[in-house]
Amino acid sequence: MNRRSAIRQLTTFFLTTASLAHAQQPKKIPRIGYLSSSSPATASTISEGIGIRLALRERGYIEGQNIAIEYRYAEAKVDRFAELAAEMVRLKVDIIVVAGGTIFVRAAMNATKTIPIVMTGAGADPVEAGVINSLAHPGGNVTGLTNLSRELGGKRLDLFKEAVPKLARVAVFYDPAIPGVVRDVKEILPVAARALKLTIQPWEIRDANGFEKVFAALNKQRPGGLYVLGGGAATGSKRIVDFALKSRLPSMYNSKAWVEAGGLMSYAADQAESYKLVAWYVDKILKGTKPADLPVQRPMKFELVFNLITAKQIGITIPQSILYRADRVIR
Repeated sequence: MNRRSAIRQLTTFFLTTASLAHAQQPKKIPRIGYLSSSSPATASTISEGIGIRLALRERGYIEGQNIAIEYRYAEAKVDRFAELAAEMVRLKVDIIVVAGGTIFVRAAMNATKTIPIVMTGAGADPVEAGVINSLAHPGGNVTGLTNLSRELGGKRLDLFKEAVPKLARVAVFYDPAIPGVVRDVKEILPVAARALKLTIQPWEIRDANGFEKVFAALNKQRPGGLYVLGGGAATGSKRIVDFALKSRLPSMYNSKAWVEAGGLMSYAADQAESYKLVAWYVDKILKGTKPADLPVQRPMKFELVFNLITAKQIGITIPQSILYRADRVIR
């Protein structure tokens, strides 16, 4: 064998070896950071986890096979959320999905200016809050969904009054640490309440420790109904539902998960559709589209859900006229 032939064979061997080694290297699996403002024990968080996995599966992403998801829960604590967002940056996730309001989106934005952030729809108007430039051209590294919180607050009260015609005084549970929720309580709900001739009684719920004091006060005041917004109240969802049942209080919520847990009724964006949209954003970003080029969308479909088992337990009858319009009735 001459020298030239030997060199040619050695070159072929090394090229083939290098090619095989490259082929055998495992393909990088995209990693999604899923940050929830809720507690991992709440029904809403459980449905969130299932919903996002199913929506991603429909687009061909199967957790544990071709995509990895890191789940973290802040239990409505903003400072905790900031820590978790920083942890996601250290983990070098490809996308951060934020299941929480504007204040939680901001915490993620403070942690990274480069990792794409996808909003799931909670919180105040992201344009008004300064999170994005506009719905059509968000700019920066944030995109996703935005709920119509201004319209929803009044609509929920309207539906609540229609379902419980004798309703006169409504206790509102809210977290004062969340600007969007505070705005609803101080600006949106009072206007809607006046039109419906309802009296609003706001109650601050910062964390799970505040429930007993509020429950004791409500037992003395005896409002006609309970309206639960998100935030700190979410950490004690089961306790709130149990209190409403025990006190025979009709209750309105901003998520059907509460109704599935025993609440009376809810009105909110269709969660399945929202999860599909979130999965669409994840897919687009993983395939190379920049968040700045993906318009922020508003939900198009909403769900009205009733729990008639709860209605029977607390001794009220929901008018048939509104039940006909329900998207789901738990019997």
